[in-house]
Amino acid sequence: MGDLSSALPIFLDLTGRLVSVFGGGPVTARELTAFLDEGALVRIVSPWVCEEVQDLLVEHRERVTWLQREYAGPNDLEGAWLVHTATGDADVDTRIRVDSADRHLWCIGTATTSGAMATLPARTRVSTPDGDVSVAVHAHDDQLLASTVRDGIDLALRSGELDLRRHRPREAGWVALVGGGPGADGLLTTRGHELLACADVVVIDRLAPLGVVSRLPTSVRVIDVGKTPGHHPVPQDRINAILVEEAQRGLGVVRLKGGDPYVLGRGGEERLECEAHGIPVEVVPGVTSAVAVPAAAGIPLTHRGVAKAFTVVSGHEQIPTLPPGSDHTLVLLMGVSTLRASASSLMAEGRRADCPVAIIERGFLPTQRVTTGTLADIADLALFRGVESPAVVVVGDVVALAHPVH
Repeated sequence: MGDLSSALPIFLDLTGRLVSVFGGGPVTARELTAFLDEGALVRIVSPWVCEEVQDLLVEHRERVTWLQREYAGPNDLEGAWLVHTATGDADVDTRIRVDSADRHLWCIGTATTSGAMATLPARTRVSTPDGDVSVAVHAHDDQLLASTVRDGIDLALRSGELDLRRHRPREAGWVALVGGGPGADGLLTTRGHELLACADVVVIDRLAPLGVVSRLPTSVRVIDVGKTPGHHPVPQDRINAILVEEAQRGLGVVRLKGGDPYVLGRGGEERLECEAHGIPVEVVPGVTSAVAVPAAAGIPLTHRGVAKAFTVVSGHEQIPTLPPGSDHTLVLLMGVSTLRASASSLMAEGRRADCPVAIIERGFLPTQRVTTGTLADIADLALFRGVESPAVVVVGDVVALAHPVH
């Protein structure tokens, strides 16, 4: 009888190597996926296969063969480097295990396979800029415990709770342009958390999720290049240079922005500058405030029977020609200081004066505030209420769907 209570965990390189698989049920489907992910060639011996296995046969037809019959003896093991059995018949599984042992082949059995010589642990893989991290957990005969521990480690890796910063210099650094969302810590993506757990340097702006930044280890250098309306202490050219300089020192750099790097965030400029210097760049989309902040106020940018399209523009730029109907929603980012001029321009282009408008300040934060009015009076209302950036302006009939303003 095999005893895996003190098993030695080993990672195998299966690239181009044959794995003989017996059985065609859901267990086989799960492990077949693992073998294929590791580059193996697979030979399945089974009189039938489930739908999941059938899909894998079609998807990986060049690397998987299926012998549609029962196990026929040791010849079915010919050429294999590894064996997996999950036929559902204990006697057949035992025969395969014994025949494999006679040929010095490791045979992986299921949790119910008596005398199994090998087992596949509960496993996960997380991608980092310095390479993939594979985690395998074995808990003897308690697969539920192994899966629970695996899931806990996976969550810690993806949430950034485990510090993955290297403690030796890299030959080359990297840059990740990470969208931090509209400012609420919980709206930063899982991939964003993963990259922050690897970063040596984090370059932030004023709309980045500062709660997440405050929890970074003290060993992480945080560079604030934030801009405020009319005040740009660190020009964009210098921000680009900072990213290049830090990565050229062999450091992992996260450029953490508010919203999405590619939605009025100059992420494209930063990526091109880094790539011009041979620095690898990963772009992680963020929850853009153009969509998220109106949602926080209960305003959908499109709604059946109300609006079927929307346009996002910067309040710093001239508003392009748009459909004049209020069923086409307009979202203005960075538009507080130019609100009066924008409203006048829209009315001059044909939007009616009573077209609804909402200004959402500090979306998703405890201090969120919504001011509603019309194109005719929104600028005066904003002045009266002391509206300040950061804020998102929504113009269109969908404003009527907003949560009641208290």
